[in-house]
Amino acid sequence: MNFSLRIAEPRDLPGIVAIYNSTVASRMVTADNEPFTVVSRQGRFDAHQPARRPLWVCEDADGSMAGWMSFSDFYGRPAYGATAEVSIYLDAQRRGQGLGRYLLQQAIDQAPTVGVTTLLGFIFGHNAPSLGLFAALGFTRWGDLPRVAVLDGVERDLIIVGRRVDAA
Repeated sequence: MNFSLRIAEPRDLPGIVAIYNSTVASRMVTADNEPFTVVSRQGRFDAHQPARRPLWVCEDADGSMAGWMSFSDFYGRPAYGATAEVSIYLDAQRRGQGLGRYLLQQAIDQAPTVGVTTLLGFIFGHNAPSLGLFAALGFTRWGDLPRVAVLDGVERDLIIVGRRVDAA
């Protein structure tokens, strides 16, 4: 694969939102029911600080956005500062081609550079591809939250997976 990863810039926000919005209808990867506007996501974008909770853009050889990933605070309390939730979103045309694996490996590799020792993933129980991806890269099931989300009238489980990244 010929991809590059860089810190997201304000000019990337429309592409980030477009990729995120492309996942809403699937009811597989987000608990949001409606697409977002770029303006409505500005605050969330601004909250990602490169030194601590970065948001990266993945580009292909032509410079097109193929996907993005981010680290977000877990639980928002200082004692959890070395733990981050990792999120990965792929352009619809890039799904199922190994890009998710590449980005998750990049997240694992980048975590220590921003003081993260523990990565968490929050994945719907019916999202077998994502659960398989995280398991393949050493994440294990740390929690099960049965029927905590309702998508189109269907109750869904949330699975929490985790991995320490500071240990060999």
